[in-house]
Amino acid sequence: MKSVRDAFDLSGRVIAITGGAGLLGVQHGEAVAAMGGIPVLLDLDIDRAEAAAQGIAQRCGGEAAGLACDITRRDEIERALDMILARWGRIDGLVNNAANNPKVEDAKNQAWSRLENFPLEQWNQDLAVGLTGAFLCAQVLGAEMARRGRGVIVNVASDLAVIAPDQRLYRKAGLPEDQQPVKPVTYSVVKTALIGLTRYLATYWADRGVRVNAISPGGVFNNQDEVFLSRIRSLIPLGRMAERDEYQAAMVFLLSDASSYMTGQNLIIDGGRSCW
Repeated sequence: MKSVRDAFDLSGRVIAITGGAGLLGVQHGEAVAAMGGIPVLLDLDIDRAEAAAQGIAQRCGGEAAGLACDITRRDEIERALDMILARWGRIDGLVNNAANNPKVEDAKNQAWSRLENFPLEQWNQDLAVGLTGAFLCAQVLGAEMARRGRGVIVNVASDLAVIAPDQRLYRKAGLPEDQQPVKPVTYSVVKTALIGLTRYLATYWADRGVRVNAISPGGVFNNQDEVFLSRIRSLIPLGRMAERDEYQAAMVFLLSDASSYMTGQNLIIDGGRSCW
């Protein structure tokens, strides 16, 4: 019987993290490294991935690596797996973190985000990265874990997988209704679908030693404008957005043996927002 401390230990475990050079991808990588694991950051931008991995290794000690990978292409995921196996001989976990999340406020024409105007090309791109990419990574990396008889997959969903976006958060003064920006439909669709994928994979590989869970984080503070911050704080019982490192302990829990009797579940950490 393991001690509580040992249950959270990730020593020597190789964890692939998609979107690894992004805001939360780096945080997930730090969490893995802090507990003795080896984070492998998969990202389109190899320079950012390698720089992020180097930073994690310096801050946490141990190994970390960045690999170039387009997760919408199975052949690139297979190549990444080959490189992981060649270097470490194993793959122990997968964090499906990558997602398109276009910033409405950065667009010159904010009306593009509205359902009536939403471009089919954008729909296809968002689903390709956020959902198809997660499926392909599970198909390739998850299958290798199932072959070995042990592994963990964590799908990064969102509080907007369990509640609808409150579009009042994004309103701009002086714009007519048909030009008001909104949270794009694809974000909710992708994040909700990831929970369905979680349940499917959890039962599919239950007898092969692969556990699959999801985490639904709330919004992360990233110097958003004060109008938005004031609005969203009023929707969250704890009265604030998350700090970027506040999901690290939960990620370690889901990736480690501390959650050994948990599969097919969605862990919601949103400051209480979905309670209201």
